[in-house]
Amino acid sequence: MLVDIFSSFDDHNFVFMSFYLLMWLCTLTIIALFNMSFWIAPTRWSFLINTPKSIITAQLTRSFGIKLGGFINVVSSLFLLLILLNLMGLIPYVFSVTSHLAVSFSLGLPLWLSLIISGAIYNPSSAAASLLPGGAPAALNPFLVLVETVSLCVRPITLSIRLVANMSAGHIVLGLVGTYLSSGFFIYPTMAVASLVFIQTFYFMFEIGVALIQAYIFSLLVTLYSDDHPAGA
Repeated sequence: MLVDIFSSFDDHNFVFMSFYLLMWLCTLTIIALFNMSFWIAPTRWSFLINTPKSIITAQLTRSFGIKLGGFINVVSSLFLLLILLNLMGLIPYVFSVTSHLAVSFSLGLPLWLSLIISGAIYNPSSAAASLLPGGAPAALNPFLVLVETVSLCVRPITLSIRLVANMSAGHIVLGLVGTYLSSGFFIYPTMAVASLVFIQTFYFMFEIGVALIQAYIFSLLVTLYSDDHPAGA
C-alpha cells in the first residue's frame, strides 16, 4: 500500500512485477530480440525492433566508438533496455527501476570505467596526456590536470543522476495528479474532474516522450564518452 508519493520508489510496494523480475525479463527479452535474426526471417516486427539499433549505429558512426569492437551492440542493447524499463515504469503497479540511483549508476559506471581502463591499457601515455589541454600555460598545468580529473570522475555520477532525476520527477507529478483525481471523483465538480483527467492524460503522453528521450540521451552520452578513447586519437 502506498502511504505517500515517495512510496512509489519502494519496490516492496509493488506486487504485479517486482524489481528483480522486471530486470531479468527485460534483459532476456533484449537478448532474444537482437538474436532472433539467426532463426527468424526478417519481418516488419523485426525491422521495428532493430530501429533502436539503427539509431545508435548512426550516432556511433559519427564518433570514435565505431573503432571499438562490439561497442555498437553494447550501446544498442543499453538503449533498448532503457526504453523498456522507462516505459514499463509508467504501467500501473509496475516498479520503475530507472528511478533508483543504484540501477542507473550500475549501468553507467561499468561502461564509463571500461572505456577508461581500456584506454589506459591501449595507450597509457595518450590517456594521461588527455588530462592536459593543449597549449595551456605551464603554471596552470597542475590545476588543469586536477580539474580534468575531477570532471572525468564525475561523469558516471552526472550520467546516472540525470536519468534518475527526470524519471523520478515525472512519477512524482503523475502520483500527485492521480491522488487528486481519485479523490476528485467524489468531491470535485465535473469540470474540475474533466480538467484533471485531461492533465493526467496529457502528462502521461508527455512522460512517454520523456522516457524515450532520456534513454536516448543516456546512450548518446556514453557514445560521446568514447571520443576520449586513445583509439580515436
